[in-house]
Amino acid sequence: MTQTRSTPLLDRIQSPQDLRALAPGDLRQAADELRQETIGAVSVTGGHLGAGLGVVELTVALHYVFDTPRDRLIWDVGHQAYPHKILTGRRDRIRTLRQPGGLSGFTKRAESEYDPFGAAHSSTSISAGLGMAVARDLQGGKNNVIAVIGDGAMSAGMAYEAMNNAGHLHSRLIVILNDNDMSIAPPTGAMSAYLARLVSGRTYTSIREAAKQLARRLPKFFYDHAKRTEEYSRGYWMGGTMFEELGFYYVGPIDGHNLDHLLPVLKNVRDNSSGPVLVHVVTKKGRGYPPAEASSDKYHGVNAFDVVTGTQAKAKANAPAYTKVFADALIEEAARDEKIVAITAAMPAGTGLDHFGKRFPARTFDVGIAEQHAVTFAAGLASEGYKPFCAIYSTFLQRAYDQVVHDVAIQNLPVRFALDRAGLVGADGPTHAGSFDLAYLCCLPNMVVMAAADEAELVHMVATAARHDSGPIALRYPRGEGVGVEMPERGIPLEIGKGRMLREGARVALFSLGTRLAESLKAAEDLAAYGLSTSVADARFAKPLDKDLLRKLAASHEVLITIEEGSSGGFGALVLQTLSDDGALDAGGLKVRTLVLPDTFIDQDKPERMYAKAGLDAKGIVAKVLETLGRGEEAARGMIA
Repeated sequence: MTQTRSTPLLDRIQSPQDLRALAPGDLRQAADELRQETIGAVSVTGGHLGAGLGVVELTVALHYVFDTPRDRLIWDVGHQAYPHKILTGRRDRIRTLRQPGGLSGFTKRAESEYDPFGAAHSSTSISAGLGMAVARDLQGGKNNVIAVIGDGAMSAGMAYEAMNNAGHLHSRLIVILNDNDMSIAPPTGAMSAYLARLVSGRTYTSIREAAKQLARRLPKFFYDHAKRTEEYSRGYWMGGTMFEELGFYYVGPIDGHNLDHLLPVLKNVRDNSSGPVLVHVVTKKGRGYPPAEASSDKYHGVNAFDVVTGTQAKAKANAPAYTKVFADALIEEAARDEKIVAITAAMPAGTGLDHFGKRFPARTFDVGIAEQHAVTFAAGLASEGYKPFCAIYSTFLQRAYDQVVHDVAIQNLPVRFALDRAGLVGADGPTHAGSFDLAYLCCLPNMVVMAAADEAELVHMVATAARHDSGPIALRYPRGEGVGVEMPERGIPLEIGKGRMLREGARVALFSLGTRLAESLKAAEDLAAYGLSTSVADARFAKPLDKDLLRKLAASHEVLITIEEGSSGGFGALVLQTLSDDGALDAGGLKVRTLVLPDTFIDQDKPERMYAKAGLDAKGIVAKVLETLGRGEEAARGMIA
């Protein structure tokens, strides 16, 4: 007996096993309730909304048809996974999404057995799924492996590398292409659903296999011709010829919001596939929530919002956001130099290049989720005399490191790297933190690496990069708003490799790189209360390092502390190497300490709390100075000397 519409079904679903106990006729109600629960949760926490709303029916269908967690269900990126989390025993914690101590905004192996693979960077699902499928085959298993990948993620080369390998290995793997917004091919109603059900069914696949066996008895020419004829005949009626060429059996397109279409096709694929299969599902991002459907980005990422109106809560800004400062400064430079072009890898709004694109549409290039291509594309532009600014989040540039080394640094091409989200990023957690760029860029010959201490410095560094034609240069800046300094009318190029003194002292030197400068200045004030005269210097450049400034600090202070928003192996390591080469550490009179991010991945929290835990706020800096001077107990007691 089916439940009435007035009976909440979601309250009865503690796991996919409970979902699978429902009658098929109840699944529409379950999906509707799941959509409302997702909207309600994200309205409280903020996060990625549109992608999840687009896969509500698909999520219900997948968990209903497949035996999760025994069957491995992998969500690419993780933006789509909020409904999945609700159905897999995490509904009671769903309003802790992206909060301190709460659920991750992405899939996470340590969080649930229903998350077989962690994801926050795009286009990894097919590779991971193929690895799981091969592992299953090696140990004689029978479970299914399903990878759900959005069509945006299909712009990355890694997805095609995985598909090419899967077609070669012929392992049993199911790929669901969630085709939203930029539909590859629209579903054509009942006929499309009928054809998809037909070609995925046992009758068709059995006849097809029998025909193939018969054709194999014919000369190779006739066999190859018959095989191509069948594939291209299906491709003509249904599309998917490209996927067939990669070795996948293509099914679709089907309506991803129609459970009557989804369920039989998924069951057929589950029961009848013997090799890699791609099911093409067309969905609508933001489905079922009018404000999201009407939004240009379908509410891809949102702050907390009012469910009735869709109005997002916005904190009062005390200073302009670094991303906007970068965009405005770049527009200013580009207005004076027609050789400046801008490149983003599917993040025009996130990097501020959407504003640049409105002003200079012909000089703005969004290459899709393809960071490797973005870097080498920029190198090609630079080789022809253009001035490319490649704006990529610090964490995403990691994906193109080989290209940074081989295609840019070795050739000494003047590509400008604008690294947004440098340092810790708050709610997005460790997968999106820009922790490692100082270490992985400063080790490269020919590379210049700058870090802005505030929003005014960022304007000057954009101007510096625009005029730097002798090799690659990178500027890094954090997420969020600046510190509220007076802004220059226009950027003034900095002298490469020169820092600045902001405060002169006699005993302690704080040598800061990046936006920890404000905390360093505050720490200097606090140290004065301990009777410690403190200098504060802003390095500006991690590479080339201002060695004259460093030597001055080392020669005239008892304690030298370096401070940076990055991992070990970056700015502090370069300072230590320089001092070691100079012999400044041999006598033992100078006490040097490096403050870096801890050697761990820091879970989501408010950025200020994350930096406090890392010891990179004023209190942590003071504590490190007192500890270095053997006065740690004073710091612990908060005593003033």
